[in-house]
Amino acid sequence: MQNVATTDGEVGLAADGTVTADAKPARNRRDRRAANKAKKMLPGADYNKRHGLKLFLLVAPLLVMVVLFSYLPLFGWIYAFYDYQPPIPLSESEFVGLQWFQLLVQNPAQLTKIGQVLMNTFAMSGLNILTSFFPVIFAIALNEIRAKWFKNLIQTLTTLPNFISWVLVYSIAFAMFSSSGMINELLQNLHLITEPIKFLDSGDHVWLKMLLWNLWKGLGWGSIMYLAGIAGVDQELYEAAQADGANRFQQIWHVTIPQLLPTYFVLLMLSISNFLNNGMDQYYVFQNNFNQKWIEVLDLYVYNVGLGNSSLSLGTAISILKSLVSVALLFIVNWLSKRTRGEGIV
Repeated sequence: MQNVATTDGEVGLAADGTVTADAKPARNRRDRRAANKAKKMLPGADYNKRHGLKLFLLVAPLLVMVVLFSYLPLFGWIYAFYDYQPPIPLSESEFVGLQWFQLLVQNPAQLTKIGQVLMNTFAMSGLNILTSFFPVIFAIALNEIRAKWFKNLIQTLTTLPNFISWVLVYSIAFAMFSSSGMINELLQNLHLITEPIKFLDSGDHVWLKMLLWNLWKGLGWGSIMYLAGIAGVDQELYEAAQADGANRFQQIWHVTIPQLLPTYFVLLMLSISNFLNNGMDQYYVFQNNFNQKWIEVLDLYVYNVGLGNSSLSLGTAISILKSLVSVALLFIVNWLSKRTRGEGIV
């Protein structure tokens, strides 16, 4: 039996694997540390519980932030059941129950407006989902660049737009594509056009324009996760493919892409669950009287109704329905993923 000295005695390991304790004085700090470790192995020691508590304390601040910023604001849903007019306190506002929800389906003009808004939302989200494989292709192409300096340069230049606000993006767009912008000035000086092309103040091809701006801003950032996935691919798979005579394109098709598909499907499911959440910043800065009919997505419509028309209760009612539909989409997509792929995200 081996003995480890402790302050209270010695902890020993018997021949049958059991831990025993003898009463002998400890000698030094190293022995005491070894004894403490041995005590944790004693029958009945609650080491795993203490370790789990430490891990929980590490994530506790994040959980508190989630509650404060994601769940606590849900208390604001109560405004959808009152006829709230600021600055009158909510306690003095009239309780109207489901009046605002009924207004959404009983008013023909409101239904027509919401129909147009939903069509814009579905179009924008659908185009974003259809082009969701672009970051995968870009990441693979970027990974194939052998010159490291050139690869870093391209990755930096394509990632930087993600950190530019949409207000600044619109400023760039206005300087380049307005009626008096650089592009129109250049085309007129070259005598290619006689009248300025209305890139921004026109309702033509609005969905495509917003898609292109979104791709320009988010392509490099969206490829980062796939680049990380490529870096984590086992190199023995490539070596085995090379041994079988596979060229570079065949290695991409049979090794890289299959290894990236799980990540792609997870991000795709999250995109589908957020089908109604297009965001507001991009469409808010690009909207004008010429394109508002085709650019007003659901998030922008909620903002225009709530703050633009000072109807916070109606805007809250629309936001509630949007959130409930998004949660339903998440569970539907997760169920389909489990049925088809055998795994989901929830």
